[in-house]
Amino acid sequence: MSIARIKKNDTVIAIAGADKGKTGKVLSVNPKQGTAIVEGLRKVKKTVRRTEQNEGGIIEVEAPIQLSNLMPYDADKQCGSRIARTQNGETKVRTLKVSGKALD
Repeated sequence: MSIARIKKNDTVIAIAGADKGKTGKVLSVNPKQGTAIVEGLRKVKKTVRRTEQNEGGIIEVEAPIQLSNLMPYDADKQCGSRIARTQNGETKVRTLKVSGKALD
């Protein structure tokens, strides 16, 4: 079984789109659709109906963004980095190619 390039709680940078250059933490990943929801990226306005629990009105929520538009972010080098998959005994480890730092 291969391991994912981007996982939940990773810090990523947007490499394309309106939010290009912005960074954020991955809140959820949907591998079937090839999308992820990232904190602070691709904010859209959504109209919410008033209920007993909710006041209603217009709120801002994060919309899914394509995984191909995201790249893992290396905080040490302050840039995006590709992922290398290295075998460490019985386990596979995701490693940033720019700095060689392990993500898992």
